[in-house]
Amino acid sequence: MSEVVYEETATMIAAGELQSFVPFGREHCRNHPNAFNLQLRELQPASELWSSDGAAGLVGSLQEVSLQEREREHWQLRKGSTGFKEDDVEFEEELYAAGNVVVWSKGSRTQASSVYKAFTVDSPVQQVLWCNFAVPHSTDEEDFEHTVCIVQSSCVNVHSVTGKDFLSPLPFQVSNAWATQFGLLLERKSTANDTQLGSPGEALPTLFSMLHPLDEIAPVVCRSGGLIQGSCVQYACDSTMKVLFTSSQPSMVVSYDPMQGTHSVWALRKVTHDERSTVLRYPTEPGGTLLGLMASGFLTSHLRNTSRLDSPGGCGTSRIVTSSPGVHSRVHSPNISNMAALSRAHSPGMAAPSFTGAARFSQSFNSPNSRGHHGCLPSPNSTLNESMLVPEMEPIIPNLCMEQLWSETVTAGCHREMSSQASKVFITSDLCENHYLCFLVESHQQLRCVKFIESNDSSQLIFPLVTAIPAKDAEPLESINAMLVLEACGSLVLYTGITRVSKVFVPGLLSPSFSLSSQTPHLSTPLENVSTPANSSRRHIQRLEEDNMPSPLSDGRGPNIKHHEASFLEDYIFQKATPNIQTLRDPVFNRVTLELSSGSMLRISIPEIATSDLGKRTPTLGTQMYFRLSGFCWLGMVLVKWYNIYNAPGGPSAHAEWNQFVTCFMALMGYNTERLSWTQHLHFEVPLSPVIAAKKARPSDGGSDEDWDYLMASHYHQQMTSQSACGAAETSGLDSSALLFPHIPALFYVLHLLYQELQLDELHRARAASLVCLLQQLARDLQMDEYLDMYWRDYPSLISCFTESCVIDQALIGQMQHPSSMSSEPPCIFSWLSNCLRGVKNPPFPYLPGICQRTRLLVLSYALYVNGDENATSTDVSKYIVKASAGMCYYDQLLHVVCLCLWQGFTLKDLESVPFGVALPIREAIYRCREKPRSDWSEEVCLLIGRQDLTKQAHNMTLAKTKPSVGSGLSLEPPATTEADEEEDGMSDIIQEVTGLIWSQDLRVQEVRRLLQSSRPVRVSVVQLPEVSDHEYIEEKENKLLQLCQRTMALPVGRGLFTLFSYHPVPTEPLPVPKLNLTGRAPPRNTMVDLNSGNIDVPPNMTSWPSFHNGVAAGLKIAPASQVESAWIAYNKPKTPELANEYAGFLMALGLNGHLTKLATLNIHDYLTKGHEMTSIGLLLGVSSARLGTMDMSITRLLSIHIPALLPPTSTELDVPHNVQVAAVIGIGLVYQGTGHRHNAEVLLSEIGRPPGPEMEYCTDRESYSLAAGLALGMVCLGHGSNLIGMTDLNVPEQLYQYMVGGHRRAQVGANRERHKSPSYQIKVTRRENIDPSEDINMDAMTQAQDYITAGACMALGLRFAGSANSDAFDCLHEFAKTFMKIMAFAGTATVGTSYYNLQTGLSMILLAMSMIMAGTGDLKVLQLCRFLHKRTGGEMNYGFHMAHHMALGLLFLGGGRYTLSTSNSAIAALLCALYPHFPAHSTDNRYHLQALRHLAVLAAEPRLLVPVDVDSLKPCYVLLEVTYKDTKWYKETTVELMAPTLLPELHLLKRVKVKGPRYWELSVDLSKETQHLKSILSRDGVLYVKLRAGQLPYKDDPQGWKSLLATAINHLNSGVRAFKPEAISTFTSEPVLISFAEFFCKTSEGMKHKEDTQLLFSAMLYECVTKECPEMLPTYIAIEQAVTAMRHSDVQQTFPLWQLRLVIEFWDSRMLRSPGNCHDTLLTSEFLPVMKNAVDVALDTWLKENSVVVRSYMRGQVPSREAQSLMLACFLIYRSIPFLKSSHTQLEGCTSFGDLVSHGSQLGIPLRDLLRLLFAFNVTHDSKLT
Repeated sequence: MSEVVYEETATMIAAGELQSFVPFGREHCRNHPNAFNLQLRELQPASELWSSDGAAGLVGSLQEVSLQEREREHWQLRKGSTGFKEDDVEFEEELYAAGNVVVWSKGSRTQASSVYKAFTVDSPVQQVLWCNFAVPHSTDEEDFEHTVCIVQSSCVNVHSVTGKDFLSPLPFQVSNAWATQFGLLLERKSTANDTQLGSPGEALPTLFSMLHPLDEIAPVVCRSGGLIQGSCVQYACDSTMKVLFTSSQPSMVVSYDPMQGTHSVWALRKVTHDERSTVLRYPTEPGGTLLGLMASGFLTSHLRNTSRLDSPGGCGTSRIVTSSPGVHSRVHSPNISNMAALSRAHSPGMAAPSFTGAARFSQSFNSPNSRGHHGCLPSPNSTLNESMLVPEMEPIIPNLCMEQLWSETVTAGCHREMSSQASKVFITSDLCENHYLCFLVESHQQLRCVKFIESNDSSQLIFPLVTAIPAKDAEPLESINAMLVLEACGSLVLYTGITRVSKVFVPGLLSPSFSLSSQTPHLSTPLENVSTPANSSRRHIQRLEEDNMPSPLSDGRGPNIKHHEASFLEDYIFQKATPNIQTLRDPVFNRVTLELSSGSMLRISIPEIATSDLGKRTPTLGTQMYFRLSGFCWLGMVLVKWYNIYNAPGGPSAHAEWNQFVTCFMALMGYNTERLSWTQHLHFEVPLSPVIAAKKARPSDGGSDEDWDYLMASHYHQQMTSQSACGAAETSGLDSSALLFPHIPALFYVLHLLYQELQLDELHRARAASLVCLLQQLARDLQMDEYLDMYWRDYPSLISCFTESCVIDQALIGQMQHPSSMSSEPPCIFSWLSNCLRGVKNPPFPYLPGICQRTRLLVLSYALYVNGDENATSTDVSKYIVKASAGMCYYDQLLHVVCLCLWQGFTLKDLESVPFGVALPIREAIYRCREKPRSDWSEEVCLLIGRQDLTKQAHNMTLAKTKPSVGSGLSLEPPATTEADEEEDGMSDIIQEVTGLIWSQDLRVQEVRRLLQSSRPVRVSVVQLPEVSDHEYIEEKENKLLQLCQRTMALPVGRGLFTLFSYHPVPTEPLPVPKLNLTGRAPPRNTMVDLNSGNIDVPPNMTSWPSFHNGVAAGLKIAPASQVESAWIAYNKPKTPELANEYAGFLMALGLNGHLTKLATLNIHDYLTKGHEMTSIGLLLGVSSARLGTMDMSITRLLSIHIPALLPPTSTELDVPHNVQVAAVIGIGLVYQGTGHRHNAEVLLSEIGRPPGPEMEYCTDRESYSLAAGLALGMVCLGHGSNLIGMTDLNVPEQLYQYMVGGHRRAQVGANRERHKSPSYQIKVTRRENIDPSEDINMDAMTQAQDYITAGACMALGLRFAGSANSDAFDCLHEFAKTFMKIMAFAGTATVGTSYYNLQTGLSMILLAMSMIMAGTGDLKVLQLCRFLHKRTGGEMNYGFHMAHHMALGLLFLGGGRYTLSTSNSAIAALLCALYPHFPAHSTDNRYHLQALRHLAVLAAEPRLLVPVDVDSLKPCYVLLEVTYKDTKWYKETTVELMAPTLLPELHLLKRVKVKGPRYWELSVDLSKETQHLKSILSRDGVLYVKLRAGQLPYKDDPQGWKSLLATAINHLNSGVRAFKPEAISTFTSEPVLISFAEFFCKTSEGMKHKEDTQLLFSAMLYECVTKECPEMLPTYIAIEQAVTAMRHSDVQQTFPLWQLRLVIEFWDSRMLRSPGNCHDTLLTSEFLPVMKNAVDVALDTWLKENSVVVRSYMRGQVPSREAQSLMLACFLIYRSIPFLKSSHTQLEGCTSFGDLVSHGSQLGIPLRDLLRLLFAFNVTHDSKLT
């Protein structure tokens, strides 16, 4: 009986994670208020409805529902994908459909399922599936739209994960839908009418494709191949063919032909041009078959003329007969739309009784008796006209083609009476990556596995062989390359490909009453088993057949199963007690669902091949390197064997997994593991051998006495004791017939390289000790002494315990397979790196692709950084590193190392696990990159070098609008205002945190808000004199208010500039527009003063243009980066006509900030046809500004309609308002700016001097039109100067000069010359003045001319230095402003009005010029002047002057200080239009200059404010910038320092912008190469992320830098450590590691008093890490200190730290040799390392003096017996770089002189300093040393 248990469990594995399964969607649907659920609830008793056990209640109710209802429930599961790395998170997705509801849920083993999306549709869901639709890109790549497709009877709902929804009507009934690589494949449901057709050639297509929900459904072309008749191309129209399976990778379709009883495999691909032509122009065959003709005709009529009405259940149908599109589809115009076809199709004359689905179309197409001749089919002999009853439309073009690849062979004796259609088809692969297409034929209880291989071009598949496996059901397990098969007897068996692995034991399915009483054998097939060397020697042990033992999962209902010879009653009881497995379903990863006969479902998982890291890596290693050489016979057997041993029921815990593997592996190599004492002591629950595993599943790892007794009494124990008794005297040897025996050297070498890889990972180094036991045994047996010595040096204590060896015959060793790269000298990664640091030439280091990734990375990094080998990374991956000549810039080497780490997917987290000595050079490379990064480095590089500021910069971040917070550091708090006040003035969106930093000393921003607000009543303070009556007093107050309103109405122009681009609108809310309040309040009672009382005359339409400006100001707040759509623009349209002017301004503003391009053309025409003058002006200027310089034809047409001169001579004259014409002319200039367009330039040139017409209709405001034409001409020819190509005949400069000075027109002569004499318009800076030279000189005129010349020159100066904040230019203008002010004060208002007006005009121009220079800077002198002029409201101070002054104020604080002016040609043109020096006299004045043009100044604005933001606190901060100007002809290259936030100079003037230390990490932006990076930063609110260095404080907290950590140590140069207080650490660094270290190790406490030296050392380490900003070095410091302390106290446990210490010291030495003076930027301090090195030297020298005998005995090949000596000797040999000295030619014995020792030592590669230490050991005398 015991043998049965052994045998059965030896080839059985245990399934894990058994849990009951209920689809999540079912529970969700239970609470869903749909019709199906209501029906469930009606059927369910009330007691169950309210029961706590919801699932059980639902199952009960489902069982009561009729069969038809239950069939409506279906679900599927798949592997979840996050869109990122698929292996990151393993979760499952479920798609469940019941009734009209579809539930898509997600869940994993660690997280409960939750609804991702749920859908409810109109009619019952027929099918639901996931499908990916390809979306083509402008590039050749394709994106995929991930969707869920819900198939209903009349349509397909497609829902994408991005939120798009599509509804695709179905023109026919669909029997099945399939997801493919290209989209959806639809299978048409065949109807009775299909089968009534006479010849098979007249069948209708059955397969259709939908490549996208918006694409048409097209038929699929089928290319069936035949050896004899060749390939045949036609539509897929075999109504009997059923699609069983589709796959995306590879793209294939599996179908079944019930007539032949065979399965076929087809490749699904895009249709070729020839195939498309063939099916669309199918020739008439002799037999009269018109397949192509009829199919395409059917499709054209049926698919083109179907709508929702035609769908099943609809009311309207039609019958349309068309002929072949191949014959005459192009006869008619292709412009006949589908809508027209629809309307014809539904005309009453063609109505017919309703049919359903495809049957209706079949009838309308095929029935010979359809209504008269309309239903007749065109016969082959009919003429074209007879068949052309309904106009033909374009044929439907097929998209996909199915090409037949393989078909089953029909056997003569096949069971025709039994359908052999596969019920399930899937693709699986085995452990050797062979792929199989499997289809389960339930009727034959057979799983047919067809192996397929992709051909070289990967488009064709080759099917070499078919294998049949007996099976009742099967499912693939993708993640473990296996499949689970349910056999007819009910057993679960695991296969990999077609190789049987083992049975699967499902715990919990065995009945408690089950006993092994019935042991009668029954018929079965023998088990395929692997014969291994471990059991080949025990063939006499009787083997029982696997099926002798009744399976716990047996099912007696299979057709071919023989029953036990027991009574029927026993069988019945057994079956009732044990629920058997009916089917398998829903495989995901390694999990699968078992459906039991009881109706319940269980979810089980099949175990992975290994769980521990070493267990996983080692089999993979063999697989990748050598197992493949011998094909599957090896790999399959080895892995299958290992899988069975590892996954036996009650198998081992994770820690025993490696021990199991070693035993299995050594047995396969021919070792008798029972003979070797160290393998006997491996800790197993049960002594493992190939035929033994645990006898039962056990929850704990511990054993019991009964277990031992059980084993002692077993037959196996008796066998083993007899064998060991007879074999004790034999010499221990290896079985040379073992499977892996010939490959022992190769496997040993692979394991050695894995051992080297593990040494480079601190997390896995403990595993290396496990591996070294196996390695030392193999090295000992292969007689590789150097390898053995190396293992001893690494693990002296461990290796000393091993002495056994197994004798292998030398002849056999010679016959073994040795790898070509294997040498007698063992590859040691630490030695290789050490040689690299010392500059010794290295042999290439061997590398295993896919396994030794870390080895490869570190070898390449050292070659790059230490050796300076620039070709290191360009060598082939599989080759080794070869040192090449150095010639690379040192800084580039650093970047190469960092990029190499990134390329290998190496992160800072990974670097922490690299041993500290090995990691030091890489850490230094990263540290030095961190010091001086480049601004254009990628986000990944910045993340690796630890520059979070640059990483964050890589994201598109903008400053959020924030209210000033408490303690934000503002020196002055703004005055308290209510929320309502802030919102209503339209200026609350300025980022106050930034303005608070720029202007931190005063409240100038609040003052500007006060000056520019126009939403609150003004204060009207008039003193009532005694003689003034109340009525007169009221008039006086209203007159005063009227004066103040002139100012109020001018404010919006300035406010628009102040709040420029400061607001991001919410798409669901209208834009807030502040009111233009023209009322007043009179003190002391605060009474209302209004202009509408009728007491005084108010000009008509006074508020029209101010309202327009108010709308522009509101619209200019919208930032260009905002999301503005056409619908939102229309949504803001006002409901009342009073606000139309504001909306007109809003439209113009949208054009100025670039959003009007999104306004639909239909809306533009809609606005223009309304005929509202202001709207037309705003819209024309807006669209022109948005299309600046594009020569857009659609906008040109729009503008030309409004300009008579641009219309054809024969066109009808349109009544276009004068101001709209002016706007259109400027629009032409904007759209054609800088293009030099000849025709427009010619027209504009002539329009400047166009005389008034005969009717004098253009006389009134003619000046503004001429000015506009002149400005537009200037824009068209902008920047071309006299180089106007193709315009030389126009003589533009001469013509303009004539316009300016007057004179006769060249083209016109005659008596009436005066009539045509053009007045002089001095367009730039003068008013119209005609001065006759013959008159006496008028002093007033001279004074006036001087004033204007001065003002004009000042304005030119302002334009030249706009936005530069040039102090010289500003001082010059400021002097002129003061001069003008003095003259005005001296003259007073008593002088002649014109003189005062001229002075005021000149002052306004100078003020604007000053504002242009200081734009965005908020200069106080200009602000004082603006405020002074703001208060002057009486006398000559009219609307135009107020506009000028407040425009100056707006420019001074342009965009809240974030914007300034550009001096590009385009900007100067815009400024000239906006600041033209003739301002309106009153609010409706447009005579000389159109008011709307004042806003064009926005086109000159550019963002140049740089705002440093601390990356840790995310708050704006002060940072010192170093700005370098390029060398120019005016000045040499110069560098200035600016404190940011600051406005940068124009970028084309700059060479470099650099964040300067020492407080912040340095960052340099090189503008000599490209400016785009800095431009993108400035356009995103100018946010530049900076990182504060540790030990430093921000400028706000420590302006002078006296509080920093470094400053505290300056006064104590030698005692900086003592001056450093660990308690203050949190002030200087935010690193949690450093703060915790200071808390626990650096503070003086009771326990640390006696360790004051240690505490001081720790404080010194902490100080270094903080001041050097390298917290990652703290573990390195501590590790060095621990290693040295252990050496000092002779308390060394292992030699590994000595290796690291040696690498650190060698790296330090190499750095000192390379650049001795450049040690300040090294990571380790110059004081710390020499002290540590000296301590190690002293400790080893002391040991050597006492133990020189031990060293000499080692030279003679003797290993010391004492463990302590052995350990210290190994440390000495490693640290002193002494190689293996056992062989005779390397002996140092007998060196009698120093010279001998040096010569021998240099041959061995021992450094000189280490040789000196050996003098004592070899007794070289002092005298001989001297000689």
